[in-house]
Amino acid sequence: MKAGRWCCENDTDVTDTKPPIEQSPGSSRYDAQWLRRRVAQGRVVTPVREPGAGDGCLPASVLVPVINRAEGLTVLFTQRTTHLHDHPGQVAFPGGRAEISDPSPVDTALRETWEEIGIVPARVEVLGILPQYLTGTGFQVTPVVGLVGLPLELRLDAFEVAHVFETPLEFLLDPANHQRHVAEIRGTRREYWAMPYDGHFIWGATAGMVVSLYRHLFCV
Repeated sequence: MKAGRWCCENDTDVTDTKPPIEQSPGSSRYDAQWLRRRVAQGRVVTPVREPGAGDGCLPASVLVPVINRAEGLTVLFTQRTTHLHDHPGQVAFPGGRAEISDPSPVDTALRETWEEIGIVPARVEVLGILPQYLTGTGFQVTPVVGLVGLPLELRLDAFEVAHVFETPLEFLLDPANHQRHVAEIRGTRREYWAMPYDGHFIWGATAGMVVSLYRHLFCV
């Protein structure tokens, strides 16, 4: 793992009670055109701040890779290798700390994605960005939503990424799958989002950014 890479933590944002618009979550009618339109709607959303996240967080970015499959849109996640010192084995989006040479948060997300799983930037159609996510570990993460075309040609960094898996966007946008869990983290009781799927435990900051995506797409 690169020095300073952000990793999955916990968020304590509350459930949004505003009703969805245009299309109800759980519908199977999601497609690339719908996603482009909804991401580009330009909503202003307050950044998500985890407990312990202070000022002066280091900039980082992740890509939320939406795969444009004929049978429906999916979202690609990585599973971190178990030998890593920080948060081994956890589910994450590809991404990491910004470098001085990165012109923008979008460039950081695309570079890190290429380094981690081999998706070249030219294969990603950047649709927009979600609210910044400030972690308790000191990072200000910008989630970048990108549509990835087929064929999906991956090259995993074996040191950092054990494997990747895809989850249907329909599942992730169904609020019935947005679970709230409680755990003691470093001696403090914390609540966090979790979305178990097919043997994978999507949780913490990664799940929190999925909730941000849901709110951006459906809530006024």
